[in-house]
Amino acid sequence: MRFLVPFCLLLVSTLFGTGAAMAAGLRLIEVPSADGKAPIRAAVWSPCAAAPVEIRIGPFVLPAVRDCPIIEGQYPLVVISHGFAGTYFSHRDTAAALADAGFIVAALNHPGDNAIDMKRAGELSALTDRPADIVRLLDHMLANWKEAGSIDAGRIGVFGFSRGGYTALVLAGAVPDFANAGLPCPDEQAALCAQMRDKSAAAKDRVHDARVKAMVVADPLNAFPGASDLLGIKVPVQLWSSERGGDGVMPQDIVRLRDDLPVKPDYRTVTGAGHFSFIAPCPAEMEKAVPQICSDASGFDRMAFHRSFNADVVSFFKASLR
Repeated sequence: MRFLVPFCLLLVSTLFGTGAAMAAGLRLIEVPSADGKAPIRAAVWSPCAAAPVEIRIGPFVLPAVRDCPIIEGQYPLVVISHGFAGTYFSHRDTAAALADAGFIVAALNHPGDNAIDMKRAGELSALTDRPADIVRLLDHMLANWKEAGSIDAGRIGVFGFSRGGYTALVLAGAVPDFANAGLPCPDEQAALCAQMRDKSAAAKDRVHDARVKAMVVADPLNAFPGASDLLGIKVPVQLWSSERGGDGVMPQDIVRLRDDLPVKPDYRTVTGAGHFSFIAPCPAEMEKAVPQICSDASGFDRMAFHRSFNADVVSFFKASLR
């Protein structure tokens, strides 16, 4: 038995040193409700020494190992924040790629703003509460999660898409200005639109977290109309833009964000991609149910793109969370 720990460490070193992929362990967790806030459901991927199998959860088939023991050691943590009507499986391939590369990854369902629970999705609180959701998840994973000892608390990153990109930017120090951001409002009578015009609406809801040391944001919702709104961001940023945009996010919004960031980002534009191209390739039944999310422009191969996209995201976090 005295050789077990050295063997595990040797296994980690060998796999990580050669770049060989590990299988992603997968478990579903819940952050308990607190102070009137709803519980938060999350999926956690982690390095696993066992061979992956196909796991079906709802419409998704994931190559993973349920509740696989985490190989002894400490690993950087990346939190994933989905977009409007997304879930913790929206970026499942990116999460698995990070776990295979030696990260622990936690993707959450934002309460009231996810595909299963949309009761607050049309309210401004669905945006302003999002950063606090991430803080609650981090607090839980670092203090109360049974595998907390496997996380290196000094190496935490955030990946965010669309509304999730906005969330990551706020966590890293940005200050949203909804009243002046010029965000699109197809229905001017909607609660969200009226609330964004209220100049005092978000002042009390700014939540920054110094534990976040790097972020990847893909087609983020740009609620930051000026460079002064972004001055608090000091961490490395990888910024992705689709060529075509969509869902209220336009390429020029991302270019403006790129130019306003106080730290020069690792900036990428994806030729031929639409806004939803950053979401993991859809299973067949989802393609039929939500073609507007699962379909791409003619000639764009989402599966091929995600192979390179995930590799670049992994490389960025490896370099930024050393």
